[in-house]
Amino acid sequence: MMKQLFNQYLNHKFSEFSEHLPDRPDLKVEGKLVRMVGMTLEVVGTYAPIGSRCQVISKYGDPVEAEVVGFNNDRLYLMPIGKVHGLEPNAKVIPVSGGIKVGVSPAMLGRVIDGAGNPLDGEGPIHAEERVSLNGEKINPLHRAPIEEPLDVGIKTINGLLTLGKGQRVGLLAGTGVGKSVLLGMMTRFTNAEVVVVGLVGERGREVNDFVRNNLGEEGLKRSVVVATPADDPPLMRLHGAMLATSIAEYFRDQGKDVLLLMDSLTRFAQAQREIALAVGEPPASKGYPPSVFAKLPQLVERAGNGATHSGSITAIYTVLAEGDDQNDPVVDSARGVLDGHILLSRQIADSGRYPAIDIESSISRVMIDIVSPQQIRLARRFKQVYSVYQQNQDLISIGAYRKGTDASIDEAIDKFPKLNGFLSQGIDESFSVQESLDKLEALF
Repeated sequence: MMKQLFNQYLNHKFSEFSEHLPDRPDLKVEGKLVRMVGMTLEVVGTYAPIGSRCQVISKYGDPVEAEVVGFNNDRLYLMPIGKVHGLEPNAKVIPVSGGIKVGVSPAMLGRVIDGAGNPLDGEGPIHAEERVSLNGEKINPLHRAPIEEPLDVGIKTINGLLTLGKGQRVGLLAGTGVGKSVLLGMMTRFTNAEVVVVGLVGERGREVNDFVRNNLGEEGLKRSVVVATPADDPPLMRLHGAMLATSIAEYFRDQGKDVLLLMDSLTRFAQAQREIALAVGEPPASKGYPPSVFAKLPQLVERAGNGATHSGSITAIYTVLAEGDDQNDPVVDSARGVLDGHILLSRQIADSGRYPAIDIESSISRVMIDIVSPQQIRLARRFKQVYSVYQQNQDLISIGAYRKGTDASIDEAIDKFPKLNGFLSQGIDESFSVQESLDKLEALF
């Protein structure tokens, strides 16, 4: 009995004493850089989990921050986040404790930042009110609020015939030079979303500047956050640019706001992941894309959408580049499978001078039927039927081989086609609300 009381006394005193001891610092085992091939750094002598950060310290340059992207036995594979200068063999590698967190704040509105959250606009530092995970938090699909309300994007064709819902994820499929960036800029200026987050991933530096100055404009920038990771950034930074834009959109959604997330482009995101995967030895599968690319795409896309009931929404529009205008490109095909619809921009229509160059026959919004009236559904179907009849018989009509009165549906299509084409056309500075778009659609029939 006395021995038991004595042990309890010792345990109590030890607990009191340990409370006053300083926290034990984390032990960090330094490694060394033994090989660098391309952008891949091979490190031995230390341990760090996938996705964590390390600092590579050189005698001749500033420390280089890198992320662990793979390992093989006792070797870690790192990918630098920023520029690589002055690294030499046996440079020290020190793991950095803590996960990857990014600072977010309402002060980001009106600002242009890079993939690490650093300002690019020369307007001074951004005070972060909160730090969130770069990878986001998974939402139970059964806890998401349903898509019930349309989102006004100011584009007549989309509002009337391809209505988007708050919380929808849609792809903007296009080749190069058919006007996708201008269309994104119009949506940014004309939408009724409370916050717009723009992710410019892997674009040319000149295009980033043009988008901010010309397509977005001063008014559009006031309620927007632009995350820019140009093509000359390392692949990991381009990857982080898309993830950061999504994290910022999630932050504003959780505050109850309706967010429009525009990402240009999902293809550059896939190409950045391809560069990383091939560098660490993952075998290519479909047209040079490793399997991890097709695992990363849905992980990014599924973070958008509606949050839990009574929270906000993220309506996401991802541009998808069809290389060589190939609609069977693996990234295009994969994107169509994980998104809630797609809008196809046609080079042929763009070459004809009609803007925006939306191919209405090949585009679809999978949630439109749930968020608009039966009358609008009937009008949209009628529009597509008449337009399709004209397109199918265009060759006969153009060469004068069709005789009026032969087919009533073709006669109607010939009569209405100029008005249908006019409905599909819109000036860069013109904006049409959902109701205005519906009124014009009703006037056609």
